[in-house]
Amino acid sequence: MSFETISVVGLGYIGLPTAAMFASRKKNVIGVDVNQMTVDTVNRGEIHFVEPDLDVIVQAAVGEGYLKAVITPEEADAFLIAVPTPFKNNGSTLPEPDLTFIEAATKAIAPVLKKGDLVILESTSPVGATEQMTEWLAEARQDLSFPQDAGEYADVNIAHCPERVLPGHVVRELVENDRVIGGMTQVCSARAAELYKIFVNGECVVTNTRTAEMAKLTENSCRDVQIAFANELSIICDKLDVDVWELIELANRHPRIDILQPGPGVGGHCIAVDPWFIVSKTPSEARLISTARAVNDSKPFWVIDRVKVAVAEYLQANPSKLISDITIGCFGLAFKPDIDDLRESPAMSITRELARIHQGRVVAVEPNIHEIMDGEFSLISFDEAIEVVDIAVLLVDHKEFKQEKTPRTTYVVDTKGIWK
Repeated sequence: MSFETISVVGLGYIGLPTAAMFASRKKNVIGVDVNQMTVDTVNRGEIHFVEPDLDVIVQAAVGEGYLKAVITPEEADAFLIAVPTPFKNNGSTLPEPDLTFIEAATKAIAPVLKKGDLVILESTSPVGATEQMTEWLAEARQDLSFPQDAGEYADVNIAHCPERVLPGHVVRELVENDRVIGGMTQVCSARAAELYKIFVNGECVVTNTRTAEMAKLTENSCRDVQIAFANELSIICDKLDVDVWELIELANRHPRIDILQPGPGVGGHCIAVDPWFIVSKTPSEARLISTARAVNDSKPFWVIDRVKVAVAEYLQANPSKLISDITIGCFGLAFKPDIDDLRESPAMSITRELARIHQGRVVAVEPNIHEIMDGEFSLISFDEAIEVVDIAVLLVDHKEFKQEKTPRTTYVVDTKGIWK
């Protein structure tokens, strides 16, 4: 059965590029989002976040009539759900996944489902989320059969296929990367693979839903553990007066060693979040994963302490100055280089906390964002910042910060090792 109309629910950092890629292959794509501003932006052929090359593809897809955005789902042959999966704010010491957005998206598409449709959950989810989604669909549409009851003969096929792309390279990686496809049955897997093959050049590797869910969590947890080692190493080296950047460069000369670079913490809605999905299901067993999360979550506080030390040293060297005279400049707010994504960004958290506790002025430089609604600090240009700041805090290694110009001040807290 061919897929002539494809619906993508959630037009965020993953949903919109995915919708655009299907539309670029001359498929009719209906993008669904609850945000009217997002819908209007897409229908103008524009995008609402920074992602190289995506704007050109969306503009062409909308202009040629293959992509439109709506608030309410419409009939389609395949539905891809790509909505956020945040934490519940329940005061628990152990973060718990919040499937509210998945549930809402599921119940929104239920009225327009028909026999022969395919539903794929792309949202990064705790193990068992796809099965839960299917239960919600079955409750809403008792006139249709689903794989948990009808197996291979279900009216509606269900699968899980997590995205595996790097922000800033999403367009290329959506096409080139292998996809892990976990169908609830063999028929579900085959149909999901057929759908992705419309634009995916990488291999579509078939497994079951639970393994597919766990695959994405495992990938990001592995990265989190590796980053935690680098971050912990940077703290140790600071205490021992060892240059961590030189140390890592030397250690990586070993043919079987590949230590990552430390930073101010871990951000984004993947590495900073996904490991908790494993921990929440198996808290007693996921000891290393939980410890890595604790190390990375604590790194921003260590950075703030280093800034406090720099302020104290500045005052000692400039006895005529008051703490209120000191301007702190934070370079970078995004969670990784050369994008505008602030989700779970340790740089943003550090800047906000410094603005809260510092008695003087705090400014920020973020070349990928033109305005900030924070109110606690102001955005200024890079050229202005390197002239006026007394304490420079490098938080993100944007390409603009790697040029020959560096801050005039000698009081620098460099979490990325490019101004060392």
